[in-house]
Amino acid sequence: MKFHGTPLDGAYVIEPEPRGDERGWFQRVFCEREMADAGMEGRFVQVNNSFNAEAGTLRGLHYQLPPSPEVKIIRCISGALWDCIVDLRPDSATYLGWHAVELTGENRLAFYVPRGFAHGFVTLRPNTETLYLASEFYDPKSERGVRWNDPKFGITWPVEGIVISEKDAKWPDFDEDFHGVESLRGI
Repeated sequence: MKFHGTPLDGAYVIEPEPRGDERGWFQRVFCEREMADAGMEGRFVQVNNSFNAEAGTLRGLHYQLPPSPEVKIIRCISGALWDCIVDLRPDSATYLGWHAVELTGENRLAFYVPRGFAHGFVTLRPNTETLYLASEFYDPKSERGVRWNDPKFGITWPVEGIVISEKDAKWPDFDEDFHGVESLRGI
């Protein structure tokens, strides 16, 4: 696996290295040892799978506060999505910065999202399926979200006509107190 840094501190794009022969190919998509050698966390307790029938479906931007902040690895296994993260760690040099990566079933890339980042994606094709690993169990008491189109972040989403849940559409404008960013200091 190859790990490519992004403009946001601690976030990586993971590129698998397929090995093939006349039968097809094989590739490693996760290796705890390689990730540790690259300075990333590699303990995961939950694997989540989402399917989105329509292009333009948006999920996020979600994160969890302490004691349950999570690392995620996201991979699109069919279709295509635009995966976006926002750095919410107040002591980070990239605080409130965002970065996005196009993940597709064909490019097989994965996105490593550190603790203290909000994460979300929008599907670029119908019938898009995503698989992601999470380092912490879902904790509804720790759950938070930031609004996908909050002007504070200035995210330039690549599609219009967003299909979004009522819950995700109603996250309030960014507020350091409500969003608990002080608790993300030092993560």
